[in-house]
Amino acid sequence: MSVKDKIVCTVAAEDVARVKGLGCLRDKTTADCFNCRVLTRNGKITSAESKAIAEAAEKFGSGEVAMTTRQTVEIQKVPYSNIEPMIEFLAANGLEIGGTGPKVRPVVSCKGTTCIYGLIDTYGLALKIHEHFYVGYHSVALPHKFKIAVGGCPNSCVKPDLNDLGVIGQQIFTPDPDKCRGCKKCAVETACPMKAAKVENGKIVIDADVCNRCGRCIGKCPFGAFEESREGYKVCIGGRWGKKTAVGKPLGKIFGSEDEVLTVIEKAILLFRDEGIKGERFADTVERLGFDYVEKKLLEE
Repeated sequence: MSVKDKIVCTVAAEDVARVKGLGCLRDKTTADCFNCRVLTRNGKITSAESKAIAEAAEKFGSGEVAMTTRQTVEIQKVPYSNIEPMIEFLAANGLEIGGTGPKVRPVVSCKGTTCIYGLIDTYGLALKIHEHFYVGYHSVALPHKFKIAVGGCPNSCVKPDLNDLGVIGQQIFTPDPDKCRGCKKCAVETACPMKAAKVENGKIVIDADVCNRCGRCIGKCPFGAFEESREGYKVCIGGRWGKKTAVGKPLGKIFGSEDEVLTVIEKAILLFRDEGIKGERFADTVERLGFDYVEKKLLEE
């Protein structure tokens, strides 16, 4: 179907806008149908929830579902008259629709909790972010949408630095130079994908400007020079993907706990609410106010 062949919508404009706010977007290939976004909270649903979504698609839509880029599940081609009954059916099965408007959007998470490269519990953190800020701040109007992504390691599969705020799992390690033997073929140097580890003058040296704290070096030294480590969280702000792009910049602190991450996310949302201008993305706010100013606001007690 070409743009010229676009089907005329038979639903009143105010009703189209109303259900869009609920999470149902008009299907332009129909006269009165909508694609309704079911939230997955952290990108993971149970088999029972999956069955309920499939049943809702059969009862109220076309029998099809589609995955969105923000890890929601769209029930396809739901007639306008079926939207309210569908919402009630989903609610009875512990599910809800949403994910639109100038507010905190559904969080996106990679599978770092179960991935061999994952350094943090991405599903657990993403669920907390969903509950605190998607659900808890749902009535908070922002200048524009605010997208959050949680990545389990520096591989950045969910592109955290292209979101308004992104979290990236880190491994904070403390080498023990006394245990380093300065091996001619260093196992740590061999294991480092960033080539940040090198033996110099008989001791292993880590270039902090190159190291991305991926943790691949942990446990590789046969003499125990790289054993001590703990979880860390890098937070990037001001990213954006779309018509205009911006790469988020990391805050100058590696956070040591989920609670610290939740605190800085809350500060970022409230700063955007209070100092952002209607219609601008957080990336524009950061650029207008200056990164140093925003960073100070987010890191100060």
